[in-house]
Amino acid sequence: MDLRVNNLHYSIEGKEIVKGVSLKLDQKRFRTILGPNGCGKSTFLKNIYRVYKPTEGEIYLDEKPRKSYSLKQSAKERAVVAQFNNLAFDCSVYDVVRMGRTPHLKRREREHKSDLELVDKAIAEVGLTEKKNQSYLSLSGGEKQRVVLARAIAQQPSLLILDEPTNHLDIRYQLTILSIVKRLNINVLAVLHDVQRAYKYSDYIYLRKDGKFVYEGTPGEVITEKNIKDVYDVDCKIIKEDEKHILINYEDRKEII
Repeated sequence: MDLRVNNLHYSIEGKEIVKGVSLKLDQKRFRTILGPNGCGKSTFLKNIYRVYKPTEGEIYLDEKPRKSYSLKQSAKERAVVAQFNNLAFDCSVYDVVRMGRTPHLKRREREHKSDLELVDKAIAEVGLTEKKNQSYLSLSGGEKQRVVLARAIAQQPSLLILDEPTNHLDIRYQLTILSIVKRLNINVLAVLHDVQRAYKYSDYIYLRKDGKFVYEGTPGEVITEKNIKDVYDVDCKIIKEDEKHILINYEDRKEII
């Protein structure tokens, strides 16, 4: 499913949080939004997946107005992994992931063998097969996030929206999860906070500041010392290791992915 956002605005109590933002996501590309805390990254995504209603502007799915799709229809093609996933009911990991097949079932229809095979495969991909019968509520925050991603994978979307999906994960699973998402070969729109990971996995990056996209392009075009200084207000030195890896020295602190 392709996504097009045209001149989107969103205000809360008279304060404009999203200021005339437009983008297009197609050709099975991984696009990432970066920016400092409080710049409206998550708010923008929530306008796309219907938590908030835009003040102005249009959102299109496969070039059709989003409002022409029911929630069930769009859920067949679009999945969301949000930063916080608070499922209050107690059920197994397996049952949570199985919910990903619900949009594809008719009323009162039970899952077929092929549906359950997709569930098992998704759980295995996030490394939780040994815990599939365990209570979801008993898991750590990082494990819960992996379960939610498995549910999205089982949904078999053609558009995946990620709102800081690796926020609660250790380094191993941060890399694992983003690699899995990349291999899905679908349209992905992600909010990430880690510049190096965004550089490695993204096809296209938007740098956001004050409610707008101020820079956009390929990782090499966007992730520059000048742009980082402008958006994050920090001085840095960027060394390109290869096509997918950069070394960033923030003053005296070095990080490499």
